Amino acid sequence: MICHKLKVIETMTEGYGLFNVYDDLVIQGVSIDSRTVKTHNLFIPIIRQLDGHDYVEEAISKGAIASLWQKDHPNPPVHLPLIFVDDCLKALQTLAANYRRELPIKVIGVTGSNGKTTTKDMINSVVQTKYRVHKTVGNLNSQIGVPLTILEIDKNSEVAVIEMGMSESGQIDRLSRIAQPDVAVITMIGVSHLLSLGSREEIAAAKLEIVNGLKDNGVLIYNGDEPLLTNGLNKIRAKKPLSAICFGEVNTNDYYVGTTQTNSEGSFFTVGEDKFYIPLLGTHNVSNALATIAVASIFGIGPAEVDAGFRNLKITGMRMEKVVSTSGFTIINDAWNASPNSMTAAIKTFEELTGYSRKFLVLGDMLELGEQEQEFHRDIGRNINPTKVDFIYTVGTLGKYIALEAEKSFHNSSVQAFLDKEELTNKLRNMLKQDDVILLKGSRGMQLETILQNLL
Repeated sequence: MICHKLKVIETMTEGYGLFNVYDDLVIQGVSIDSRTVKTHNLFIPIIRQLDGHDYVEEAISKGAIASLWQKDHPNPPVHLPLIFVDDCLKALQTLAANYRRELPIKVIGVTGSNGKTTTKDMINSVVQTKYRVHKTVGNLNSQIGVPLTILEIDKNSEVAVIEMGMSESGQIDRLSRIAQPDVAVITMIGVSHLLSLGSREEIAAAKLEIVNGLKDNGVLIYNGDEPLLTNGLNKIRAKKPLSAICFGEVNTNDYYVGTTQTNSEGSFFTVGEDKFYIPLLGTHNVSNALATIAVASIFGIGPAEVDAGFRNLKITGMRMEKVVSTSGFTIINDAWNASPNSMTAAIKTFEELTGYSRKFLVLGDMLELGEQEQEFHRDIGRNINPTKVDFIYTVGTLGKYIALEAEKSFHNSSVQAFLDKEELTNKLRNMLKQDDVILLKGSRGMQLETILQNLL
């Protein structure tokens, strides 16, 4: 993690006003939360729903060495070691960018509408077969999370895998310029963020911003099955040279799958003459694996090491996570987030599962889809196969449109829409038996994982 004298930190944050008596104090790491601050941290008072400036004295009393202070805030506690900055968030980002420049490390940046966290986990698992790797913890992929991730990197790390998320145009550009990746990965383009960006074309353009911070001689790895990425890349290349590797289902890609065989635990697949196994449900995860194999090729990691990395994979929770209850029923927890693409892929995987008595789909609202949100939900409902699913329960004001379409091909008693998660949970308690299986899928705001917790 970052470790510097305060005078150096003042320069790295483009701050000012530090009293000379504090110049030689040394900070180790940073914190934005007074509840979890550690000894010798630099406290950075970010302004969100709560104002971090209200917690500066508490953070220092708990062991922080010093704090930043945004100049437009009154009454700074001048008896404490303070560095004044114009904007605390920008100072955090500037500090991270400057620390990144100090690190003798290769950075892999990962973004995309879906699959970025799983792909990050895959890349981490494969690359660490040969290198010391630091990766984004959980989903710390925001304008705050990425800088915090970078500032946690140890100087003995050789590779960092940094996940980059966004909610609007320009955010991936900023994160890429902070992280300065040597390799950039775009998993796919979906329809998440249509509400803020307006079209898939704009979503693709926003994701392609990841090349803006790409280092000289850097490489972009992208989904070659997506014309919006291919067309966008061609426009970028018209202005500057850019090395790129594409992956996908079509055999014109640099990396594509030959054969695939799935079971209830994962997928076996081939790429050329090489054979791999990923212990993940869903053929859509094979696409994430292809991106990982492309990354491995850049880092000189051979097929045997790649396969070993896949087999030792540890995935961030709530992504096709299989949980078996003491009562004998199984829950597939894919409740971290949802979009039409990811929900379709999850349902397709669920439909192909075998070895269970009955199958229950529990689907929540997909959020941030803009004016077409009702139709996106209706599409999900009309495409569920009634021969491969027994019951469909939806929750939320948008989820009901899934149910309305599904009722046209299912028996009415097999489909039910709920507005209340507790009512839905009680229904499941009365219905579930040994050897049944449930899929939980919905947007983050729906917090469908609470259904799992209550059932267990």
